[in-house]
Amino acid sequence: MDFDALIQMIAVAALPVIFAITLHEAAHGYAARHFGDPTAWQLGRISLNPLRHIDPLGTIVLPLAILLFSGGSFLFGYAKPVPVDFGRLRQPKRDMLWVAAAGPLANLFMALCWAALLKLAWVMPEHAFTLPLTEMSKIGIVTNCVLMVLNLLPLPPLDGGRIAVSLLPHALAWRFAQLERWGFPILLLLLFTDILGAIMNPLVRFAARGIESLFGLY
Repeated sequence: MDFDALIQMIAVAALPVIFAITLHEAAHGYAARHFGDPTAWQLGRISLNPLRHIDPLGTIVLPLAILLFSGGSFLFGYAKPVPVDFGRLRQPKRDMLWVAAAGPLANLFMALCWAALLKLAWVMPEHAFTLPLTEMSKIGIVTNCVLMVLNLLPLPPLDGGRIAVSLLPHALAWRFAQLERWGFPILLLLLFTDILGAIMNPLVRFAARGIESLFGLY
């Protein structure tokens, strides 16, 4: 990929990627407040302002580096985790499920919004913004599907891991939760051995195709 093409890709991908990562975290904070934990709200983390959630390494440097070295074929990143004190939730074990699920649900909602924008770009008369909006919307759909699927994997501290902890009986939940300290190293191992891609790619394609089919994007 030449330099000009890379700059164009970054310019088009920046907005959908930043919002996909940061609004995911804001959704966790909003759900936590709804279920009784105001920690994120008190720290100003329940906000649609991406600047409140951006992690310089995980939201900017890492996605750009992976985008560059993968030739634009893969993307991975994270924002500053929203602080949640599960002990302050009204029913911690039950409410943990909804707080964890809020992030992937936010990504699903954003993927649907980008699909609607893509449909709009297709049906409106062609103008100067048609191509940028089309490419941005495509990236928005895929990025949000990737983050949704990734975070639903049943591995603590991913959202899917917390959902599993919420659903398991207490004894099994406690044992499963102990994996959290090893969660990120396990995730990196799966990433660099291509096991993560083998698991996620079919699921991401299925999710993206399903969303596109709702809007007739074929």
